[in-house]
Amino acid sequence: MIIAGSALASVVAISLAALTVLVARIAVTPPRTAAERVRILSSDPVGRTVTLDRSPDALVPGRYGLWFSGDTGHARLGDVVSSTPVSVTRAVLGIDFGDLATARRGRYGGWFHLSPHDLGFAWESVSVPTGIGPAPAWLVRAQSESGSAAVTAGTGRWVIQVHGRGVTRAEGLRAVPAFRAAGYHSLLISWRNDGNAPASPDRRYGLGGTEWLDVDAAIRFATNNGATDIVLMGWSMGGATVLQTVANSAVAGVVRGIVLESPVVDWVPTLSFQASERRVPPGVSRAALSLLGSPRAHRLTGQDAPIDLKTLDFVLRGDELRVPVLLLHSSDDGFVPEVASAALAAARPDIVTYHRWSVARHAKLWNLDPERFDRQITDWLATLRAGATPS
Repeated sequence: MIIAGSALASVVAISLAALTVLVARIAVTPPRTAAERVRILSSDPVGRTVTLDRSPDALVPGRYGLWFSGDTGHARLGDVVSSTPVSVTRAVLGIDFGDLATARRGRYGGWFHLSPHDLGFAWESVSVPTGIGPAPAWLVRAQSESGSAAVTAGTGRWVIQVHGRGVTRAEGLRAVPAFRAAGYHSLLISWRNDGNAPASPDRRYGLGGTEWLDVDAAIRFATNNGATDIVLMGWSMGGATVLQTVANSAVAGVVRGIVLESPVVDWVPTLSFQASERRVPPGVSRAALSLLGSPRAHRLTGQDAPIDLKTLDFVLRGDELRVPVLLLHSSDDGFVPEVASAALAAARPDIVTYHRWSVARHAKLWNLDPERFDRQITDWLATLRAGATPS
């Protein structure tokens, strides 16, 4: 019995160790394919509707994107038409490509626009030189002072859009109209391991701790092309990357402000929350966080270097911020809890303008209420441009 008990304990210990490594690897490994967790129950091409599994995201009002059939199709969805205890029927505003009628699974998200072409503005593809190779980007020029369609080539105001984990530069397209109308050129960048930019040698996320180097390169690209006043906007993990940039970049002096949408301000509550949602035991979650920063064991995750999570905690490092911050986060985010955003806002009320949303879920504030989203950005930019502390 003693031997059997010892063997069982060994099996449990090995299983927990394996689970710890798996949880840590998930945190830093870019997904090869996006998970299609949404069941498409039916579609009605005549009535222009689609019926999906009922979920908190599927019930939120507004406009969204639906990728389906292994990303071979994309549809743009409108408001909820009806719902039952098990399903949600939404309006179909358009199908960009693919056969929605035969689709059975998909993924639901904030991507309503696929490229700058969808916005109707003049734009160009550019290449940002980074330390690991050229990274593609989109450049959308500012609206002229007169409000005409002509671009203002001479403006020194730029915004650099930094997308989040598991998505691409298209995420930032939703914010382009507000910045363009305020006289900002918009540079939507790609960064290492996002599927468009070059991969890092280890092909692992640095949770902002390495990706900031590509934002640094984008700042240099912008200043080489006439930028004198730069706003950095980060979405989700892009928020963590932006915060690392202003803390570490030698050229961050040209950054006049930061906009954060559903940002990761501190990775510990975010990763702990996500592990809890997957029903990972708390002890395993804590061990996985330690593994990411271990000087030796971090290599079990494939990382070239450990990740010091304390250096990524901008509640702890909030006093290092020197520029105004516009912070937008929904209380029911469901992926990145707002606790760290609220803590940063409380710690730095002198520079942080915090708009707490509800209902919007994660990185979908524009989708829920584009007018409110644009207004909050536009009002903040007006005070930033005037040289006042936004409030």
